[in-house]
Amino acid sequence: MRSLTAILLAVALVAAFTFVAGCTGTDTGDVTNLRIGYQPSTHQTAHMTAMEKGWWQEDLAPLGVTQVTDYQFGTGAPEMQAMLSGDLDIAYVGSAPFIAAVSTGLDAKIVAAVQTQGSDLVLRNEVPYSTPADLVGKKIATFPPGTIQDTILRTWLQENGVDPASVTIVAMDPGAATTAISAGQVDGVFLPHPSPSIIAAEGTGRSVVQSGEMLKDHACCVLVASGSLIREHPEIVEQVVKTHIKATEYNLEHPDEAASIYSGKTGQNVETVKASFRDWDGTWLADPKVITSSVVEYTNLQYDLGYITKPLTEDDLFDLSFYEKARA
Repeated sequence: MRSLTAILLAVALVAAFTFVAGCTGTDTGDVTNLRIGYQPSTHQTAHMTAMEKGWWQEDLAPLGVTQVTDYQFGTGAPEMQAMLSGDLDIAYVGSAPFIAAVSTGLDAKIVAAVQTQGSDLVLRNEVPYSTPADLVGKKIATFPPGTIQDTILRTWLQENGVDPASVTIVAMDPGAATTAISAGQVDGVFLPHPSPSIIAAEGTGRSVVQSGEMLKDHACCVLVASGSLIREHPEIVEQVVKTHIKATEYNLEHPDEAASIYSGKTGQNVETVKASFRDWDGTWLADPKVITSSVVEYTNLQYDLGYITKPLTEDDLFDLSFYEKARA
């Protein structure tokens, strides 16, 4: 059963998305256009700050990069398919879909952390909740199999004596899931911020469990660089990490401005974004050493769930040298 599930997940990952960027890859020659993938989550505000303030362009220009292009994805699986296809050089992505992609052959490494925790289980206001057992028979929308949210939700249910098969877990991106709970098509959602704050602002649901209560201090989003970029242009990867650190620290010091930048990039109401920053249990950070054990533990969880065929090691997933150089 485990091997069959793993094969199906691999097929789904490969088929998830056909990415058309019209850009030259980084396998050979100079990199003039750096291609960055991201998702419209407050988890990845560091990228948005660096992009909107022009730091990516400014910091990378001395290295021959004349253009920085970013591409938005609804969830991590299609983003990782784009990287598998050679259409992304850098990705802000959840560590779990990255693990799934590495297990199917992705040549890339985590070079920095992005944040920890930061997702909520949200139920419609009329749905009662006191323990995980109350979710039996309910329909919960979350990210697709192999993602952070899917992995944590299923593991948490099992650890609390609830068979995940007794809960109807449906795969949706944040936009579709937010619409579904508002329309009463699902009983709840398990999504990263700002979706829980958006639902609360609309008055259609309330957070009942935060992801840090499900798996304390768990890693979430990470900064990934392609293997070809690491090998052929390490100076660019080092500068990407430096710029990411700068943006992360800036956001921590200027949360209201970070909210305005996020709002401008995504069109989301700025007051709702500020509420998300106040209410989430997430933390922005850049040091990958903080999350190595958590990310490696995901490989064990995904193996237990049948999503990958074997657990992976820190060396399979991380290259810590760029953060160390950036901080030197």
